[in-house]
Amino acid sequence: MHPLLKIPYAAAGAVAQVAATLAPSSAGKLGLSLRARHGIRARYEDWGLRYRDPARPLLWIHAPSVGEGLQARPVIALLRARHPKLQIAYTFFSPSAAPFSAGVGADFCDYLPFDTFGDSDAALRALRPTALVFSKLDVWPVLVERAVAHGTRAGLISATLAETSARTSAMASWLLRDAYRALDAVGAIDNEDATRLMQLGAHADRIQVTGDTRYDQVWERAAAANLGSALLAPLAGSHRPTLVAGSTWPGDEAALLEAWRAVLVQVPQARIIIAPHELTTAQLTNIEQWAEQSHLRFARLGAASQAQADMVLVDRVGVLGDLYALADVAFVGGGFHGAGLHSVLEPAAFGVPVLFGPQYGASRDASRLLADGGGFTANSAQALASRMISLLTETETRVTAGGRARALVESGLGAAAKSAALVEQLLAIS
Repeated sequence: MHPLLKIPYAAAGAVAQVAATLAPSSAGKLGLSLRARHGIRARYEDWGLRYRDPARPLLWIHAPSVGEGLQARPVIALLRARHPKLQIAYTFFSPSAAPFSAGVGADFCDYLPFDTFGDSDAALRALRPTALVFSKLDVWPVLVERAVAHGTRAGLISATLAETSARTSAMASWLLRDAYRALDAVGAIDNEDATRLMQLGAHADRIQVTGDTRYDQVWERAAAANLGSALLAPLAGSHRPTLVAGSTWPGDEAALLEAWRAVLVQVPQARIIIAPHELTTAQLTNIEQWAEQSHLRFARLGAASQAQADMVLVDRVGVLGDLYALADVAFVGGGFHGAGLHSVLEPAAFGVPVLFGPQYGASRDASRLLADGGGFTANSAQALASRMISLLTETETRVTAGGRARALVESGLGAAAKSAALVEQLLAIS
């Protein structure tokens, strides 16, 4: 870290620590994130005293949110299978990742401490990690500096850096260059990412192109989906042309639902399963009111009437990746919303053509789907309706596009094994 930034960075950390003790319960996600770090040193120290076995290596893997966690999970699974004695600590930053963390198979899960010298040293003393690995890009400068001082090797997996990333700015370079330079191993998604990571400070001789572990993750989930399960069986027997719309925002829903009216004129037996990104009462109610005004039979997922419904509204998290098994066509949200496009790989793994809105530029996967003919974009409700009607009514067109989508996912397999091998090098185990 540039010397001029150390004092203000430390001051920001001190302010955050004070805020953790004062944040009101009504402060939303930020307040939850701050409050969760109150007493965090004691939680780390308690686990370290009770459960840390110094005779066993420990991997500390940090994945800030659910997306990065999905990239880390297949690597953790491989390492757990290969090295049963390995202890694993898993940390995250976003409150949305707290429920997800319980399913990654780690021995210890908690929020990442604030990036201060005191919190970092306390966590490192408690966990005594053999290696510290970050998923995707979220490298913290003080933690890396203190990890190196404690003799812990540091690395990065599924590393990617967009050309437009704020981390390429001069200020970010001053803050983070030393941290990237200190990494002992980096697994980049592709050669362009590797080049940009070198520009951030990573050593060229420590970078490998290992691919994106999300391809392995979505492939395994698609393979494990069971149409006879309690979740899918009630909806699997209708044989109705089905669109599954996942992770939608209100902007997506405005275009999607207008388009769906036109679809129903041409394909009156069609069914839509819609899973909003945020399960607020207002958003769910708005969708239900639209269905009612459109004279559609609608039901919440799991309701007794769902099998007969024209629209099934998903009001729970964690099931979308399985619901794509029901799709003839998929729509992925975020393309009509400024937050960015959500995962197009999940439906693609099922061999389903993928539709999305015009704001997909930051999604490498969406661009690849478009180039390969497995995905399609639309910039209006009218264009979206036209594409949906074509895919729902033209079997050959749909099957060809779905096969191309699935082939794209298949082409990316193997990244988890390469990333696990990189982590094994850091741990000095084989």
